[in-house]
Amino acid sequence: MLTISNLTVEFRGVGPVVKGISISVGRGETVGLVGESGSGKSISSLSVMGLLPSTAKMSGSISFTKTDGTIVELAVSGNAYPEGIRGREIAMIFQEPMTALNPTIRCGEQVDEMMRENLGYSRQQAKECTLQLFDEVLLPDPEKAYRSYPHELSGGQRQRVMIAMAISCNPQLLIADEPTTALDVTVQKEILELLKQLRNRYGMGLIFISHDLRIVAEVCERIVVMRHGDLVEQGKSDDVFHHPQHPYTKALVSCLPPIDARPERLLTVKEFTEQENASITFQNNTERSNQHKQLYAQVPLLKVSNLDAGYSFGGSIFSKTRKFFKAVKQVGFEVYPGETFGLVGESGCGKTSLGRTLVGLVKSLSGSIEFEGKRIDKLKGEDLRRIRRDIQMIFQDPFSSLNPKITVGEAIMEPMRVHGVGRNEKDRLERMNYLLKKVELPLEVASRYPHEFSGGQRQRIVIARTLALEPKLIICDESVSALDVSVQAQVLNLLNDLKKELGLTYIFISHDLSVVRYISDRVMVMQKGQIAELNEADELYNHPKQEYTKKLIGAIPKSKSNPQ
Repeated sequence: MLTISNLTVEFRGVGPVVKGISISVGRGETVGLVGESGSGKSISSLSVMGLLPSTAKMSGSISFTKTDGTIVELAVSGNAYPEGIRGREIAMIFQEPMTALNPTIRCGEQVDEMMRENLGYSRQQAKECTLQLFDEVLLPDPEKAYRSYPHELSGGQRQRVMIAMAISCNPQLLIADEPTTALDVTVQKEILELLKQLRNRYGMGLIFISHDLRIVAEVCERIVVMRHGDLVEQGKSDDVFHHPQHPYTKALVSCLPPIDARPERLLTVKEFTEQENASITFQNNTERSNQHKQLYAQVPLLKVSNLDAGYSFGGSIFSKTRKFFKAVKQVGFEVYPGETFGLVGESGCGKTSLGRTLVGLVKSLSGSIEFEGKRIDKLKGEDLRRIRRDIQMIFQDPFSSLNPKITVGEAIMEPMRVHGVGRNEKDRLERMNYLLKKVELPLEVASRYPHEFSGGQRQRIVIARTLALEPKLIICDESVSALDVSVQAQVLNLLNDLKKELGLTYIFISHDLSVVRYISDRVMVMQKGQIAELNEADELYNHPKQEYTKKLIGAIPKSKSNPQ
């Protein structure tokens, strides 16, 4: 159905970003496109859709066989993209539905528009079909979703709206660009199952783009691996995942935290491709047990008792009546010095609200929070400012948590000035340079701005800024959820290294149970604001007691250990 032959895409002043790749997709077939950021995956898919910017220069050919058997050429340099293909015959699900959907138009109307423009439907016909599609993609309340604006829906619901829009004209080829990145494992599983069902029902071809080989191996029949614009390996999914031939493919699989073992350290792509005898050393269970005996013999660093917390909302200039939502309900636990305490659950379970309550960003209603034996939940003003030096937070999105108008060096030194760290500017400058070295960034980055860095580099900058105040407890809120698997491995290794060197304690919040299990000593599962289960990480994963925990574990893609 789709044949990409010797496709090359280059940008003025940058050079080729896709280098002579050839891929085919059959009717009803799912082909996975895998690689790190910058590998050329998305550029290749945008070439198929005819959505490359005007600065791009393309060569090679992309031919597509329409429903009626007509073969059309989609990528002829200098020619206009053929009419009646984009949206009608080939559709795309973009990575971030919040930016792909128009925030000023209701979701239902955006899907209606597709059918009115491409199929000539009346408004009433389009609305009826949209409601049917919303039901088909398992939106819980199609009528409500139809009337809602994008910001009023959850991430998983927005992704379902995008899928409904993509399949509204019954396309022959569907391109899904990172459709499950940063989604809960349960929502991820639902989206993957939905895509499989739609492919089988409509006989569509599907190109599934991701940086996670484990997900792609579960969904696709064939896998294509890209690196720096080159196609380095392709073949059947089982062969590519379990018996990879190219060192880069082996490296991508080795970056994943395995679900049936615990490595001392995750291998990165750089280590695997540059070191001839790169190997994984696994942690000894007896050694881990002895470490835990010492760990839990200490006095707790943090103690939370019967905690309730939440948000007020509503009200207006005409009415001061506000409603209240309780996000955390009767939660109690302890965290010990040197421990990594995992916190997992679906979106809306209260895990981020709990983390924000611990640092005073969300109001606690009742219960208590003790840090080093002292109550901190009722602190205000200067007392609250002082405790924030000891308890720091790494937020999910490093770009939005850095000021785009100040340099990286200034961003790291700013909290030192606020909290009086260092005797003078010279001391603070020396500490800033020390921290950049600690997070493995060159000193020259200090004079650059956040937009000049990749996601992984920005996350390192945020970690350096967090360490500037020498905190005792760091709350990591989804700090690796949107990173490539190779960058994720680097950040997880860095967090473990810093923990050992500086004696740090972490609360690690994530929806990805495989990552949490790898990095944590104990894991607490939250559901609807309450504790569903709390246990040692391996014990909780291997012998879950609650049905909800079993559901979370069951949603993890089941490809096993890293190949050697």
